[in-house]
Amino acid sequence: MGTKQTVSPKQVAGGNAKARAKPKSDTPPPSPAEESLIKSKANGRESKSRESPAEANTLPPQKSLVVAYILWLFGGIFGLHHLYLHRDRHAFIWSCTLGGYMGIGWIGELFLIPEYVRDANEDPRFVKAFVAKLQAFQRPPYSSKRFVGQVMIGHLFGQLFAMAIPQTVVAGLDLSFLHWAIPLFVSLGIWLVGNIGREQGVWWHCLLAAYLAYPARFLIYDETYSLLLTGLVSALTFDGISKQWRRTPPRRGRPVERSLKLTGAILIYCTFWGSFVYFNGTISDEDGGEVPIHEALHNFLASAWWTDLKQALHDTYNYAQHHGWYETWKEVFESMDVDGERNSYKVLGVSATASQAEITAAYRKLSKEYHPDKVKDEALRAEAHQRFIEVQQAYSVLSKIKSNRRRKNKQFQDDDAIVL
Repeated sequence: MGTKQTVSPKQVAGGNAKARAKPKSDTPPPSPAEESLIKSKANGRESKSRESPAEANTLPPQKSLVVAYILWLFGGIFGLHHLYLHRDRHAFIWSCTLGGYMGIGWIGELFLIPEYVRDANEDPRFVKAFVAKLQAFQRPPYSSKRFVGQVMIGHLFGQLFAMAIPQTVVAGLDLSFLHWAIPLFVSLGIWLVGNIGREQGVWWHCLLAAYLAYPARFLIYDETYSLLLTGLVSALTFDGISKQWRRTPPRRGRPVERSLKLTGAILIYCTFWGSFVYFNGTISDEDGGEVPIHEALHNFLASAWWTDLKQALHDTYNYAQHHGWYETWKEVFESMDVDGERNSYKVLGVSATASQAEITAAYRKLSKEYHPDKVKDEALRAEAHQRFIEVQQAYSVLSKIKSNRRRKNKQFQDDDAIVL
């Protein structure tokens, strides 16, 4: 006797639901490049959702093409437009080279800014074009523009550090051994340029290549060529091994964090220039000899001119502490003789308390003495003419000042009379 198997209506319904849940799709599967990009974006959205669930799928703040072009026009050589578009590495390079070696790179960006803006805004057109690149190239293709930029910036950083090393003994120390850090700065410049935009790579590859190529300096006695060789080997290593696509936009740091990093990098860069100028820079003296700048600065600080200036500043500060900064500024302003009163008294040869009658008498006397028609000697006539003009100007200045003071005194007296 057999048993009869029965199927409940719920099981039937469940089976039908499963059958309906698995329809066949005619849509082709995504390519490996698209799948990788989708996973990268999904991971980015997951991290964003963990930090701020409300902003998981929101686009970044949109950047204006007009603002980017304005910043490019008025501050492009310092990389202001790159700062606006969150391309901080690019901005630092532009600040160090004044727009890519005296504005050459800055001018070349005239037609690239729209693409930079679309990248910063994650514009669908840019994303579509970027996906097409991912499908066409597994790794970023060779770019002569970027490669030359890597070699140039790597050479600049290495050369700057080499120049910053003191050539003389400092505090009893010979710092010439620091030249072994030159490959580090060469590779840093190459890595920095290589990580701009949607391309990236690790640092240690080009760092190792730079140190392997650096001993060639002992065979190539010209430091320029040895540095160039070091940069070429390091850049080729980065381009052939390290370079990869940056599939997601770089993380956008907070304004304070970005400012601290960029300011610190610029200060370090300027410090190397300062070290070069202070320790290795020279100026020419009267005899044509070269004097190191640090010695010239030491001599200047010990000179009588600097001592007198320092004492004058110290006396001014003490005067301000007792009489106030307003009175101090008033005294400084009067000592500058901006209205020419003191010089006019000196030209006419009268005291500061001279009356208008005394000023007029001195003016008439000097005018007759230095009148060009009174001077017969041709050699002295030009000098007399100049002196005559000075007398005329001095009298005009003092007459105007005296007249204004009389008018103010009269007005003050009239106001007092009205009040009383």
